[in-house]
Amino acid sequence: MINYVYQLVSPGIISIKYEDIFLGEEVIVKPTYMAICHADQRYYMGKRDFNKLRGKLPMALIHECVGKVAYDKTGTYFTGEKVVLIPNIPPKNPSKIIYENYAKGSGFRSSGYDGFMREFVNLPTDRVVPYKCAKDSYMAITEFVSVGVHAIDRFKKTAHDIKNSVGIWGDGSLAYVLACMIKKAFPGVNLTIVGKDAYKLSQFMFSDSTFLAEDLPEDFNIDHAFECAGGEGSYYAIDDIIKHINPQGSVMLLGVSENKVALNTRDILEKGLTFVGCSRSGREDFENAVRCMEDEVFMKRISRIIFEDGPVGSTDDIHRVFQNDLNIPFKTVFKWNL
Repeated sequence: MINYVYQLVSPGIISIKYEDIFLGEEVIVKPTYMAICHADQRYYMGKRDFNKLRGKLPMALIHECVGKVAYDKTGTYFTGEKVVLIPNIPPKNPSKIIYENYAKGSGFRSSGYDGFMREFVNLPTDRVVPYKCAKDSYMAITEFVSVGVHAIDRFKKTAHDIKNSVGIWGDGSLAYVLACMIKKAFPGVNLTIVGKDAYKLSQFMFSDSTFLAEDLPEDFNIDHAFECAGGEGSYYAIDDIIKHINPQGSVMLLGVSENKVALNTRDILEKGLTFVGCSRSGREDFENAVRCMEDEVFMKRISRIIFEDGPVGSTDDIHRVFQNDLNIPFKTVFKWNL
């Protein structure tokens, strides 16, 4: 079976690769909707270290995707069944202790391996999760939601029982998803969002308070914190968190920075803080994310950050959605017609 793979060969340049798919024990999925992640955008724009970029390209982008089963010899899924695709490539001998998304020898699609910008995608049967939600375009961001699910799970296992107040530093898509997750998992918590963009902060209407970072009161404090700033903002966010968090608080780090970030270790030690790095997610997180997305209140909140661009039916359309995404404050999704 001949398959079309739409690869980024250099920043801003898409080429079509032809490959054979063998109808073996893997499930064959026809992608229907996709979403753009900041990581995809950095590859597309060439905003990665030159040597890292050269080592990963050519590569098909996109790791947030839903589709319909086209063929499954194993009978695990029926033809036409709607599924979320899992981009993780776990090691052959998974650990019972180490999460699959951190395990040595694991891989990730659209980061060194072809992502989901293909005519058909062949995956092991455990790399898809079925769903029934009618809004396929919203379900395209399930992978993104699963990252928040994973962070909340690790927070529950790490943070002490005093959870009266939680702060999120960052006002982007990940901060928004985490805010929704926190309000769902801990309805009684006092939730504060600290950001840099007044418009984005205005979308966090369900939080208890919002602050521009420069207006944060000196006497402000929280029990635990999530850092979602990333980039150059990571240093300032983490420094603020260390200053305003209560003793023995847990700090969940989710913001990706290309450069090293200095830490105020004196105050970290003095307060006895716990820092936890959170990245990506595993199958269990995807299953829980699907359940979250099927919750009406959660889905209604999530819909506020989704912009659906026009369908993609050509390579020109691929360029269009990536260019348009640069002007979208949160998440861009699109129908895949290639």
